[in-house]
Amino acid sequence: MKFKRQRSQEVGVDLTPLIDVVFLLLIFFMVSTTFTRENHLNIELPEANGERSEQQAKLIDVVINADGQYRLNDRTLVNNRRETLVRAVTELAGGDTTLPFVITADARTPHEFVVRAMDVAGSLGFAGLSITTERQGEPQ
Repeated sequence: MKFKRQRSQEVGVDLTPLIDVVFLLLIFFMVSTTFTRENHLNIELPEANGERSEQQAKLIDVVINADGQYRLNDRTLVNNRRETLVRAVTELAGGDTTLPFVITADARTPHEFVVRAMDVAGSLGFAGLSITTERQGEPQ
């Protein structure tokens, strides 16, 4: 028996359809992708490491709790509206705008209430405005 080799055929893969599919996928992903810019503001708040200041005998002490309720020199106000705060500060100061104006706010107090107290102090002419903080590492 004589085995004769038949003519061999070359096996090949036509890459043209594969390249077409890859290009179509590339175009699809480029068109369907949304390009968004990240507009996040990362800030790191400063810590207060200063010395405690000596408190004067007479001052205006505004304490704001986490719910936005105001206390003026240990007297709770009936509501947290601006007009009520203006009336109470005017009555307490008696026209003396040289008194220190101290704002003590809870860490969870909405920013609106702190700004409202600062605005009232500025509009009534108080220049000695200070905000109390805790020293780093002090027990709460």
